[in-house]
Amino acid sequence: MNRMLAFTTPLLPSDKPRYLMGVGSPDSLIDGAIRGIDMFDCVLPTRIARNGTVMTSTGRLVVKNAQYARDFRPLDEHCDCYTCRHYSRAYIRHLIKCGETFGIRLTTYHNLYFLLKLMENVRQAIREDRLLDFKEEFFEQYGFNRPDAKNF
Repeated sequence: MNRMLAFTTPLLPSDKPRYLMGVGSPDSLIDGAIRGIDMFDCVLPTRIARNGTVMTSTGRLVVKNAQYARDFRPLDEHCDCYTCRHYSRAYIRHLIKCGETFGIRLTTYHNLYFLLKLMENVRQAIREDRLLDFKEEFFEQYGFNRPDAKNF
């Protein structure tokens, strides 16, 4: 994707919004912003939420896994979304395992909030002229720099 964006983005009018469809993973959003993309949309955050997977500040978390059955921490301890402030991993896991749609709503809300905050941080990094530094910091914390890195 990055090579294609590097080739095509300079061909687009600079006075018009640049839209990239179907891209929703955190690394792709950051890489797209670095290459001049202004808007994104994708079903990824809602699709993975329906399967019990959430994006966190330290990488993806599959909350429906058994290890979270008695984990009373929030999905992401560094997140201030409604889901993280009010519900535990154990409770959300219970909801998802029981087929309660409320669990899917909570994970969906969290994932959308996570990406909105990510893009807020990307815009701030652009204003401060430190987007490449932000990328490295984020990739390090999220785990994209590890040899066993997992994406979606």
